[in-house]
Amino acid sequence: MIEIELTPAAVSRVKAILEAEDKLALRLAVRAAGCSGMEYVMETVEEGHDDDLVKSFDGFELYIDAASYEAALRGLQLDFQQDAMSSAFVYNNPNEKGTCGCGVSFSV
Repeated sequence: MIEIELTPAAVSRVKAILEAEDKLALRLAVRAAGCSGMEYVMETVEEGHDDDLVKSFDGFELYIDAASYEAALRGLQLDFQQDAMSSAFVYNNPNEKGTCGCGVSFSV
């Protein structure tokens, strides 16, 4: 079982993005970057990579880079928050040990 959750707000926003970009799926990974070591990478795709894990949501597939899942994404909850001034995806990750001051990168 893949331990990644998307809140209803995140599912709704992902579906809107995929529709606007005429894509079928979302791919999630991490890469080495920033002052804390890792950053999240989200991209709209037609299909995942051969070794990706796959989780189905209402209306789309989520492809998860397998190495990223093992290293940093297991247990992740992805939310989408919006207010009068901004909107953003919020990564609630129980694996995070620290984040950088600007909030872009994290460490596990």
